[in-house]
Amino acid sequence: MPSRVEIDAQALAGNVRLLKAHIGGQVALMAVVKANAYGHGAVAVSRTALANGADWLAVANMAEALELRAADITAPILILNGISAFAVEQAIQQDIRVSLFDLEQARQIQKAARHGKLKVHIKVDSGMGRLGALAGDALDLLRRLHSMDRLEIEGIYTHFARADEDPAHTARQLTVFKAALTSMQANGFRFKCIHAANSAALIASPDSCFNLVRPGLLLYGLQPTGQMRLAGLRPVMSWKTTIAQVKTLPAGASVGYGGDYRTRRQETIAVLPVGYADGLRCSPQTWREVLIRGKRAPLIGRVSMEKTTINVSHIPNARAGDEVVLMGRQGDEEISADEIADWLDTVHYEIVTSIAPRAPRI
Repeated sequence: MPSRVEIDAQALAGNVRLLKAHIGGQVALMAVVKANAYGHGAVAVSRTALANGADWLAVANMAEALELRAADITAPILILNGISAFAVEQAIQQDIRVSLFDLEQARQIQKAARHGKLKVHIKVDSGMGRLGALAGDALDLLRRLHSMDRLEIEGIYTHFARADEDPAHTARQLTVFKAALTSMQANGFRFKCIHAANSAALIASPDSCFNLVRPGLLLYGLQPTGQMRLAGLRPVMSWKTTIAQVKTLPAGASVGYGGDYRTRRQETIAVLPVGYADGLRCSPQTWREVLIRGKRAPLIGRVSMEKTTINVSHIPNARAGDEVVLMGRQGDEEISADEIADWLDTVHYEIVTSIAPRAPRI
């Protein structure tokens, strides 16, 4: 198998159980499985999470929600974005919740819903500056929604912009959200679900947990930052391939497109059947190293669409068919999503979600 993503279901199950113990029995857990469960495989991850204590699932859009329903997953699902009017009836039929963030969206739902009510969670913009009703407008929005008989307001929530890096900003957002919530409750509005905490806030801001939390990263054994960590989590994903060919090139030989790399002396290289079409970024930065026989080996030359070349001169026993770890552990060495993110000047979210679906999740 040229390239594969290995998912450690036991690690995932243990992470979910650890999170449930951390938040306590009075708080429900909404497993965020958008973007194909951060590249881990939405259906399999959802089943494992639910079997180990998750109560809800969160996705990005209707297609992701329907994939889970088609797999006979019956747990409550919240779409974190809106949906088109033509999808309202299907959402009602499939018992899928939808985020609601303004009056025009509510009017479209009211008009499109003909058979039953659509369950919605009001999203409040408390300082993220993206999707959501401004906190100061939330009470007026709720009053206007009161007359819309095709809406069932089940929950209310907000999302933190800097929970992993700026406690003061998170505290301000929480204050704004709580003030809006207090105002709404004082005017007679009640919510079954109140949620705000993402992975970082779950660790750093316990008072933001309310009665439902929405961890994403932590489920997959990824920590919000090097300093903000929850002990006991285990990484769930490894990315592996195998060596296609090993050969020795003389000094001065060019490697790959453009001849960007030339051997300085006689060098032994290995060709890997994986490239940027698989998610191994080509530019402006790419992976620096991979693991072979428990040793690090540097990439050389340009990453091409489905081939990459590495220098294995220091691994004399490297052979075609050897396992290569692009991300994960081999022997005493490990290349983590965090390390790769540093190489690529990005975040670990991008690393795990960018591995192409054509690499089977096993």
